[in-house]
Amino acid sequence: MSYEPTKIGTLKEGRYIIDPDSGEICKIISIEKSKPGKHGSAKARIEMVGLFDGQKRQLISPVDKRVNVPIIDKRTAQVTNIHADGTIQLMDSETYEMFDAPQPPEQDVVQKIQDLFNAGKTVEVEYWKVMDRIKIVNAREMQL
Repeated sequence: MSYEPTKIGTLKEGRYIIDPDSGEICKIISIEKSKPGKHGSAKARIEMVGLFDGQKRQLISPVDKRVNVPIIDKRTAQVTNIHADGTIQLMDSETYEMFDAPQPPEQDVVQKIQDLFNAGKTVEVEYWKVMDRIKIVNAREMQL
């Protein structure tokens, strides 16, 4: 299990949740909470953006309802190869496991990885492992 249930009323901006409609992992952009009315409970309107696809989503739900919050495993790895099909081969810094990761959607990170790698420098990336999916977040030159 790589998530934990949490009440919507306790969520804050900047946290990540699993969208109950699509099952996609999303970052919360804003939360608006309404007060309870005479015959109803307080509601929360959450605007979020997908972590992997960048799509904006919206969720309107009672504040006492539970949603799943993913557990994000933040790690570092060394770039060993850049494939022509758009994947990057990585070696984990702790376990030395080799695996392929998709290129991140952020072009500045991709350009930084390619520039450092083509210059013959050792490239270290920070990647997040979320529910068996991998996202490269940042890249820098590895200091040996």
